[in-house]
Amino acid sequence: MTAEDRIKQTVTANDVVLFMKGTKMAPQCGFSQRVAGVLNYMGVDYADVNVLADEDIRQGVKDYSDWPTIPQLYVKGEFVGGCDIVTEMTLSGELDQLFEQNGVTYNKDAADKIREANA
Repeated sequence: MTAEDRIKQTVTANDVVLFMKGTKMAPQCGFSQRVAGVLNYMGVDYADVNVLADEDIRQGVKDYSDWPTIPQLYVKGEFVGGCDIVTEMTLSGELDQLFEQNGVTYNKDAADKIREANA
């Protein structure tokens, strides 16, 4: 199975996937830590893929999304963005809307607290 096939299988088999450096419990870069922190705080159930463990996946996910950086967030098989985009979407409420539109469970109060803390 090619890296592209493995990536496609992962993003279609899971409602929310974060390709990141490290794991959701032990991120290994600040950008991955920020996105994982938001998802963890909001109580989102997501699959984490450590790109540092597999060079084919690390490069493959960049090719798959045509996006040059890690982390990369996918919701219902669709590429959402990297750290800056996820941060902006969290602060604007767009991430809440995306989760709601796709039936992804998350803690609305936690999302509101993130926005309050950054207002």
